Amino acid sequence: MSGLRLMAVHAHPDDESSKGAGTMAKYSSEGHEVLVVTLTGGERGDILNPAMDLPGIKDRMPEVRKEEMAKAAAALGVSQVWLGYIDSGLPEGDPLPPLPEGCFALVPLEESTEALVKVVRDFKPHVMITYDERGGYPHPDHIRCHEVSMAAYEASGDPERFPDAGEPWTVSKVYYTHGFIRDRMVRFSDEFELHGQESPYKEWLSNWDPSRGDLMGRVTTQVTCGEFFPQRDEALRAHATQIDPNGVFFAVPMDWQQRLWPTEEFELAKTRVTTAIPETDLFAGLDDAEATS
Repeated sequence: MSGLRLMAVHAHPDDESSKGAGTMAKYSSEGHEVLVVTLTGGERGDILNPAMDLPGIKDRMPEVRKEEMAKAAAALGVSQVWLGYIDSGLPEGDPLPPLPEGCFALVPLEESTEALVKVVRDFKPHVMITYDERGGYPHPDHIRCHEVSMAAYEASGDPERFPDAGEPWTVSKVYYTHGFIRDRMVRFSDEFELHGQESPYKEWLSNWDPSRGDLMGRVTTQVTCGEFFPQRDEALRAHATQIDPNGVFFAVPMDWQQRLWPTEEFELAKTRVTTAIPETDLFAGLDDAEATS
């Protein structure tokens, strides 16, 4: 089955490469259309790769992150559009400072929903991917990404909502992507121990926040995409200011990843088609007839 369309909605450039990237590369390789919608430009991102902490990079961060995003999209074989909002930054301190004026998290939800609905109606996805109600982690842009994605899922097919945003299009399914799963870290940690090596996840696991809950208990859908992990890693490295090639993202040998955990995990949040849980395919319940619409 080919010709179905998948839209992944992300808060910042680089999020698409760390959350569901192998799945997107897999579907693209199978002839499906895949579109990444990046809600903000990531302008307030810090330089997290020491090798990129060079003169002029910070001053050009908006342009640099656009260049990085283009390379990552090419690595994954997907299309990408910007929604055009300004990164809110991650507030730090106690008490937390107010969010900067004009940032994405402060834009009225109705306004950003209409902007995303227009993209949905233009692209006509059968399936959308976004974040859960916590945003994956509590960054204001990630939480807003969840809110605007779910609002657009509901509004895009309603002819009475946003009539100037194009012809209505009903999205069949919407998923939350779950990337940082404790069970996965434990499995890799056990493998490091088996080989007499210290796990790169030791600190993460010892400081694990139980309020995150049992993410694997929420997972409905596991997509086998291990053969596309090299493309995922190429896309991650494309975001050179944000991803340290010597960091934890690349600490687990590729053959271990492909052998021990060759899937990416999703939670079916809402569906308008009948499907059986657990799933192994985000397009489960859709057929070729729908692919042509």
